[in-house]
Amino acid sequence: MGQDMQLKEKRWKPEIEEEILKLWTKDQLYAFNKDTKKPVFSVDTPPPYLSGPWHVGGSIHYAQIDMIARTKRMEGFDVIFPMGLDRNGLPIEVQVERAYKKSMHEIPRQQFLELCAEFLDRNEEVVVAHAQRLGLSCNSFKLDEMYRTDSSDYRAVTQRTFIELYNKDLIYIDDRPNNWCPECGTTIADAEVEYKDLETTLSTLKFIIEGTEEELPIATTRPELLSACAAVLVNPDDDRYKHLHGKTAVTPLYKKRVPIIPHHEARIEFGTGVVMVCSYGDYTDVRLFRELQLEPINALNPEGKLTDVTGQYKGLTVTEGRKAIRKDLKAKNLLLNEESTTHRTPTCWRSRNPIEFVSMPEYYLKQLQYIDDLRVAVDKMTFYPPKNKQILVDWINSVSHDWPISRRRYYGTEVPLWYCKACNETIVPPPGPYYQPWKDSPPIDKCPKCEANGPFEGETRTLDTWMDSSISGLITIFYTKDDEFFRAHFPPSIRPQGKDIVRTWLYYSILRTYQLFQAPAFQHVWISGHGLDEKGEAMSKSRGNTIDPNPIIEKYSADAFRLWGALEASLGSDYRFNEGRLTGAHRFLTKLWNISRFISGFPQPKEKSINYQPADKWILSELNQLIQKTIEGYKKLDFIIPSRELRTFTWDLFASHYLELVKGRAYSEQDKAGSSAAWHTLHTVLNAILKLLAPICPYITEKIYRELYDPKTSIHKQQFPEPFREITDSHPTEALTKFNADIWKYKKDNKISLREALPTVIAPKILQPYAEDLKHMHNIQTLKFHTKDNTKIPPPK
Repeated sequence: MGQDMQLKEKRWKPEIEEEILKLWTKDQLYAFNKDTKKPVFSVDTPPPYLSGPWHVGGSIHYAQIDMIARTKRMEGFDVIFPMGLDRNGLPIEVQVERAYKKSMHEIPRQQFLELCAEFLDRNEEVVVAHAQRLGLSCNSFKLDEMYRTDSSDYRAVTQRTFIELYNKDLIYIDDRPNNWCPECGTTIADAEVEYKDLETTLSTLKFIIEGTEEELPIATTRPELLSACAAVLVNPDDDRYKHLHGKTAVTPLYKKRVPIIPHHEARIEFGTGVVMVCSYGDYTDVRLFRELQLEPINALNPEGKLTDVTGQYKGLTVTEGRKAIRKDLKAKNLLLNEESTTHRTPTCWRSRNPIEFVSMPEYYLKQLQYIDDLRVAVDKMTFYPPKNKQILVDWINSVSHDWPISRRRYYGTEVPLWYCKACNETIVPPPGPYYQPWKDSPPIDKCPKCEANGPFEGETRTLDTWMDSSISGLITIFYTKDDEFFRAHFPPSIRPQGKDIVRTWLYYSILRTYQLFQAPAFQHVWISGHGLDEKGEAMSKSRGNTIDPNPIIEKYSADAFRLWGALEASLGSDYRFNEGRLTGAHRFLTKLWNISRFISGFPQPKEKSINYQPADKWILSELNQLIQKTIEGYKKLDFIIPSRELRTFTWDLFASHYLELVKGRAYSEQDKAGSSAAWHTLHTVLNAILKLLAPICPYITEKIYRELYDPKTSIHKQQFPEPFREITDSHPTEALTKFNADIWKYKKDNKISLREALPTVIAPKILQPYAEDLKHMHNIQTLKFHTKDNTKIPPPK
């Protein structure tokens, strides 16, 4: 009776997944064929950042991106799903500095680069192994087929785009106040600034009106910048200070004369209603210095320490200087009041420390002139979920400065420029090779302007890492490698990513693509929520609340982990880690395995014409609905829909009702036609369940499918099942499941074994077509029917 098809293993175990993974690797199952005749779907896989291993949230994020790729394969696409590795950027440098307890400037540049590369190589092995174990179906995990953002090839493409935009006059250098992170030692873009409400002290200082003894109290949270005060503002509508318009104030300690200017930036209700404008305490100061054409004074250096203009406080950090100057002001009766307050403080998104505003020359990429064009481009993209499009739109609407793209760090793509020492001409090389101007000579013999043979000075700065990351979508479809293929498949099909980097990775990708090609960067954008710990807090190393997924996978399996992630929240929503719920996902896989083992005991009929019984038609009609709902969820790329539909159907309907309903007929040796219909239906439904579940749980579905249906072909080469058009009748699902529940409850309440016979049962007439299967299922001797919708079980005589 088909015993040779029985699943060998009695239970589903994580170890089986490792055997399947070896098979996938051996067969190169997910390799992409550029000569494919199928439609192509390209996934701009987020190259994982190699600052450390993935936590639970990151792992679920990548598992769901894999579900996108697997879904599209089963929809008939050949899928470009590359594995890339993000190996550029500041966090790598910071970790190396911490490991060796030295600043990068204390280590020869080449040696520092080698230390960074060694650190990355170690982390790369861990991340790649985890991605494979998680079941990611990337085209290849071979070392020479994954792209790395620090490779010479990748950096050459980044530099090519820089050179093209520079030659279009879209990149320029300017000396202006920038967001500066003293901890990281570099400029950061507006998109990398996060705001935190931090506790601080609001100090009220005593200014004097020049030529009088009149005091002018000014409240500030930045007394350490007193030496850089260039003006005092009062609100023009504030009656308390109208007599001071146009007069001069004298600063405490430094006795510097500064103008008193009426300006609406001074809020009557805040502090004393008077504002001191310093270079630079915040964004407002930066704007006011430009607007009022004030002369800035650098009170802070790039190391975040006070300069010689602060006098005796030179060399102190901001925190030390603030404490010292408050002490001195108080000693000289120049500190009128102090109170605790909460201040909305700009911080670096990497170091989490407050940033400063330091003026220095940097390279900028023009973006303000493209804002309207970007809005149009964004409207041409489809967002999943649609609501998350607003995150991007809000950021685009907030952009008010050009993007500073140069960084004063080492481990990144170098700014590909040289300078003629004779005439200061900027030397722009032709695109193509990877340039390292800090150590290489320019690809010219003489200056194109003054024709001097040198000397030439190479640029030492690197580019913002987002200049590299923002071209990953272009790399995905072989930009600069295969022009014909690139033109045929531009733009990439989808950008999947988290909502936390919408204003960086997504925005910069859209900006740069538009600048290069005057077209939208993607056809679709998929934006996920965050994985939180059990307390509902975002997982991060700094908080110490990250959860390692590897022990979870070893205990429950990668498929259980993936299924839990799919079940937890709708697309775009945050979700909390909960091991109890993950255990529930594991129980479902155990149930599926047991169902499959049961069904594998029956042969698969070869007859083309099957005489389906009413119960068979019922479950096939329910299967039709499942297929429709599940595929609808897959089209939305919202995996909570197919995962929940499949769990409910498989466990609550197929296993609990249909399997029990047809057991008698399936085992019957007298009713050959009825048995054959039951066998065919069991295998048909299981086959469909496996295909529908395959993108979410690739391992267990592969194992069962190969064991039962096609040992030589992967389930991941199949397409989603289609509904059975011949099954169109509606069936009484509610009445059928209620009847079964009533019988089970009756037997439980009366402490009767489920196998014990019931002499007589009266059922709703609508169930009459299912009479024989119901009698076998519940061991009913006489089954009668009435026109009512309830079940009656007369007491035995």
